[in-house]
Amino acid sequence: MTGGIFGFLGGIGLFLFGMETMTAALRSLAGERLRHWLLRMTSSPLRGVLTGAGITAVVQSSTAVTVMTIGFVGAGLISFSQSLGVIYGANIGTTMTGWIILLVGVKLELGMLALPVLFVASLMGILGAGQVARVGRMLAGLSLLFIGLDLMQVASAEVHGYIPSDWLPGDTWTGRLMMAAMGLVLVAMMQSSSAGIALTLILLGSGTLSFGQAAAMVAGMNVGTTLTGFLASLGGGSEMQRAALANLLFNLISALLALLLIDVLAPLLHDAVTRPDDQTALVLFHTGLNLLGAALFLPLTRSFAALVIWLIPDRSVTLSKALDPQFLADSGTALDAAARTATAITEAVGQALQAALAPKGERDLRPLAALPGQVEPARKALETWLSQLHLPPDRPEPMNRMAALMHLTDHISRLTSRSEEQHRIAYLADNPRLVRPARALAAALAKPRKAGQAARLFAHIRGLALRHRRGAFSREPASMPSPAEVFRETDALRWLDRVAEHAERIAHYGAQAAGP
Repeated sequence: MTGGIFGFLGGIGLFLFGMETMTAALRSLAGERLRHWLLRMTSSPLRGVLTGAGITAVVQSSTAVTVMTIGFVGAGLISFSQSLGVIYGANIGTTMTGWIILLVGVKLELGMLALPVLFVASLMGILGAGQVARVGRMLAGLSLLFIGLDLMQVASAEVHGYIPSDWLPGDTWTGRLMMAAMGLVLVAMMQSSSAGIALTLILLGSGTLSFGQAAAMVAGMNVGTTLTGFLASLGGGSEMQRAALANLLFNLISALLALLLIDVLAPLLHDAVTRPDDQTALVLFHTGLNLLGAALFLPLTRSFAALVIWLIPDRSVTLSKALDPQFLADSGTALDAAARTATAITEAVGQALQAALAPKGERDLRPLAALPGQVEPARKALETWLSQLHLPPDRPEPMNRMAALMHLTDHISRLTSRSEEQHRIAYLADNPRLVRPARALAAALAKPRKAGQAARLFAHIRGLALRHRRGAFSREPASMPSPAEVFRETDALRWLDRVAEHAERIAHYGAQAAGP
């Protein structure tokens, strides 16, 4: 018995490690392409479902896809209701793992054939570099997954003989609820619904579980896979908490419906589709469970989104709200969050300058006075965020975005320092000849433009400032202001010129940081 239990536990461990290795390698192989595809294909909830299912099937990680999507919400690229379609689809796509386990691992029993593949894959991972090493790690993870499945299947026969029949709840309504709770706890502990499905398939194949018990466990596992993300989101931002709650509610309601329909679906899955094959019927049930949930929630997406937003309202808004720690798990999403934070800081400076440069009756200096307390914490948080990012050195696009963000933070820091020179800003606000370009500059900062448009605008402002500065020294003697006034005017013009330079650079590097 001891050998059987150790073999079973070892098989689970190999499966979990293999799944984690393969998923990480697949995400690394996909790079930025999947992010671009995901962003382009989420214009409606239905397209989000299809895209979420497809991408999750490729990268084998619904959590990664969800984090990526909510990063887009935090960056203002898509709405929360659009992200819900991707969440539905990610739950469908993650069932692809069950089919791989069933058809390749359980049916074909490739554990022995995976050993030489593991040897070659290990050499690729150790000796190779770049894409070769990533492919090697992906194949190594896949090989370990199948070897772990093989170990579990071999050990399951011995373990089954030592499990008394009365240890497990009976196949009744109460028993199924208890089996669902067991599935929930099991997946929450292993943090892998794929491992839970594999374990259930093997126990079902060995006769330890009936189909009703196994289906109830799978329903509970669908809920258990969301608990880790939900608990982790409690320390994150509003967008991440909403996504986690939506995912939990989606899976909980889908699981409850599936439990109610087990007796209805079981005869259909066996007689009409799979005949006496319990394991195939179980994987069909798992896929159907998530398809049923998507079909139920899709027409109600807007109302569901409004409910979740009502349950988790926006908290006090800070300039660094996009820097949710959960986004650090995906470098592309983390770069999006950094770019959004840089934009938010720039907009705040522009809006404060707009208020300070407004006509006397509308002028408000309070935003400018409060600016250091808002901007400085956000700027430090952004710098800390960038220092925590780990980017693959052979990926030029993320590295270029990172370099642009470093330049961007430098110019934002200088722009913030300029905004504290209130005596120059006050002079510009009261000068009828200079206030117009100053207001145009502040408006451009408050509402970011495309890099080309910004460059032309800021070049015009700088040229205008230069002409004003030259004109200050070429006036007729009768209209010549006092030397003190000339110095004040040229000093203000110099401020306008420097701010225009920083603003143009911010627009330039902001476009690079945003990515293609």
